[in-house]
Amino acid sequence: MTKAELVERVQGTRSDLSRRQVNDLVAAVFENMTRAIRKDRRFSMPGFGTFVVKDRAGRVGRNPRTGAEVRIAPSRTVGFKPAPELKKVL
Repeated sequence: MTKAELVERVQGTRSDLSRRQVNDLVAAVFENMTRAIRKDRRFSMPGFGTFVVKDRAGRVGRNPRTGAEVRIAPSRTVGFKPAPELKKVL
């Protein structure tokens, strides 16, 4: 699903809001989720799941074309753990 499809579906359930208002609302939700993940290192939505910042250790990888060793720097990523309610409907 794309952002445009999400906006369209939300607008379909809320006929009192314009497409632009729904678009701004969706953007605000994701912006605030991003801020929460950055600040608190986690964001939890009951019934949906939890987003958590994970630290990846540095490691040695290989260039698949040449086979040469390449140093991969440590990094951060976001992991997601679905809530039991979400798992049940999958």
